[in-house]
Amino acid sequence: MSILGTRVLRTEDPGFLTTGAVYTEDVQDERLAGACYVHFVRSTVAHANILSIDTSAAQDADGVVAVYTGKDLADAGLAPVKPMMPNMNQKMVQSLLATDVVRFVGEPVAAVITKEMYQGEDAIELVDVDYGILPAVATMHQALSGERGLLFPDAETNVVVKFGDESESNPDLFEGCEVVVSEVIQNQRVAPAPMESRSGAAVWGEDGRLTAWIPNQGAQGTKGALVGILGLRPEDVRIITPDVGGAFGAKFGADSEHAVICWIAKQLGRPVRWSETRNENLLVMPHGRAQEQKVTIGGMRDGTVLAYRLEVLQDCGAYPKAGAFLPMLTRLMTPGPYEIPRAEAFTTSVVTNTTPVGAYRGAGRPEAAAAIDRAMDLFADASGVDPAEVRRKNLLPKFTEPHKTAFGAVYDSGDYVTALEKALAAAGYDELLAEQARRRAAGDTLQLGIGLSSYVEITGPGGEAGGPNENSTVEVHPDGTATILTGTSPHGQGHQTVWAMLASEELGIPIDKITVKWGDTDLVPRGGGTGGSRSLQLGGAAVQQASRELLDVARDRAAATLEASPSDLVFDTEASAFTVKGDPDISVPLSGLAEAERLFVHTVFTSPGPTFPFGSHVAVVDVDTETGKVFLRRVVTVDDAGTVMNPLLAEGQRHGGIAQGAAQAFLEEVVYDDDGNPLTATFADYPFLSATEVPSFDLVDMETPTSYNPLGAKGIGEAGSIGSTPAVQNAVIDAVSHLGVRHIDMPTSPQRVWRAIQAANGSKEA
Repeated sequence: MSILGTRVLRTEDPGFLTTGAVYTEDVQDERLAGACYVHFVRSTVAHANILSIDTSAAQDADGVVAVYTGKDLADAGLAPVKPMMPNMNQKMVQSLLATDVVRFVGEPVAAVITKEMYQGEDAIELVDVDYGILPAVATMHQALSGERGLLFPDAETNVVVKFGDESESNPDLFEGCEVVVSEVIQNQRVAPAPMESRSGAAVWGEDGRLTAWIPNQGAQGTKGALVGILGLRPEDVRIITPDVGGAFGAKFGADSEHAVICWIAKQLGRPVRWSETRNENLLVMPHGRAQEQKVTIGGMRDGTVLAYRLEVLQDCGAYPKAGAFLPMLTRLMTPGPYEIPRAEAFTTSVVTNTTPVGAYRGAGRPEAAAAIDRAMDLFADASGVDPAEVRRKNLLPKFTEPHKTAFGAVYDSGDYVTALEKALAAAGYDELLAEQARRRAAGDTLQLGIGLSSYVEITGPGGEAGGPNENSTVEVHPDGTATILTGTSPHGQGHQTVWAMLASEELGIPIDKITVKWGDTDLVPRGGGTGGSRSLQLGGAAVQQASRELLDVARDRAAATLEASPSDLVFDTEASAFTVKGDPDISVPLSGLAEAERLFVHTVFTSPGPTFPFGSHVAVVDVDTETGKVFLRRVVTVDDAGTVMNPLLAEGQRHGGIAQGAAQAFLEEVVYDDDGNPLTATFADYPFLSATEVPSFDLVDMETPTSYNPLGAKGIGEAGSIGSTPAVQNAVIDAVSHLGVRHIDMPTSPQRVWRAIQAANGSKEA
């Protein structure tokens, strides 16, 4: 019986539950003995000229080892960091420590190094920064109009980049439509808020090499970023990834603070450590989403959609990081799983005096799903057709050969209608409609809302020559154990378990005798890391491929040992040994073939392209029409990620994603005032869902394998956060739609829901 597809408990968990994880702050390495501690002085204003920085008092403070400013880094030849893509405005650069101008609250302006960690909190208060206040560009529309000035005067604009040529917009896009509806939708800014905030430790060896411990989603990408920022040779940098306490897209590459602590370790000739506070994390770690979307959708009164236009305004924050690029993915996924004859999308990314925006679970794809599924409900309401029927009419029919959209996405396989029908059946959609009608007729205070979403997403993307790829090394040892080296980088996904399952399936070695290693660039020089739900379909496929190639190598060795033809040998996975056909008593164990010479294979698996998982969600809420409070009662989901290797782990990924997506729909939002001051800088004012606020989710199974890898697997890590957000938002609006409410922006807080009800009633209190 195959171990694949079974509910194998995570082999990682005993260690986490007993001795505990070893996060970067916990690393006890002799090379870090005597480390000092780095603390950052951060801007208290959103936009200002730096008139002067007086560090004298801090330098004289107890325990202070040194103080550095941006001038020190500039004098050392460290150049500002340019935008990530050449088509972005290259004059919008970021200094590692702000030199002449600060552009958001929390931007680092100086670094104070102390002997003990506790000494830093007081020492940074002694650095006196004199600011010449400038008008804050706090919103995307202020940035677009230029009414409050430019963040980068040399750039002559606040626009970073555009995707899609608006001059090619079709003026007749909605010609022949009986129903056309439009709405401006806010896909609000959110904070990743991982359990472990950002941190780092760095030391330079006597050989001149830098070793840095940094929690990240891919040590190789982090190394590449640091090499570029610091101007080092790749061979002179080693990145080690300890356990990572959550990332959600925000721990890719290296941030300016990571580069600064590495530079400081070089200047001082001693190891340094840095860990940010929770307040710093909420202020400075790249935020997510932050799109304003204008959707226009048109079609016939029977619910057939003929045309769709998506216009996106993306807030990049103060500097063009990944957030500037994400609208390209939003645009790529514009039509979602729907067959829309005419569709177009245009995006504009702008800088504002707020925290930079980066990747956040789904990274551009949830935004596209939220737009199209909100548009579908708006169209259903305007045409008077049930939202489920509108989706049935417009979903692409089942296909097994790749389907290319007008935006260039090549969907590998899909059965979207079946996913919708399975979700509706599991939810008892007709019964829900009947209960909703009963409550409405009775005028109940607690009204029922039903929200739907049907999504498709892109996973495992990559621009590598030949297609997305990942590498793996598998080695069998003489003692019967095995080691896997992988270019992926787990931070909760369960790679250690599944990678061992894949190797065990091929090699017959028990999973508890297989060790998985990652996150050390000396050990694994190349790798794509973990993000974009790429790991299993690329990294897992590489482990399987390496295991099979290792058997080919072992077969030749076994043939020589047994004095038989390789074609006459059979590999017995139960015994993890080669036997001769017809004579099973003559055998040689795999471990025995590793005694005289190392038995290992390094391989690279390449996919013909990314895969496109899909699904449908049904959310059920109760809304108190007197207070606006929302109660999440049920979430029923079909998340088809192709072949599932371990249902237990796949369900865990779905659970986390659903909760995270629902939290955005309900209550998460980073808020700034008109001067660019953050109003959500602690968990007291930035709430998120806990286990007490979510029901048990109803997960419906469906598997549509892909042909793009031998496993048949697609990505699952971001599915829940893509499907749940629009489903929950649609459910809240549906609960009060009979009162005249047409739209409520996320988060659907009690205040917003109550105000929408009052506005629909014509109340002046709204």
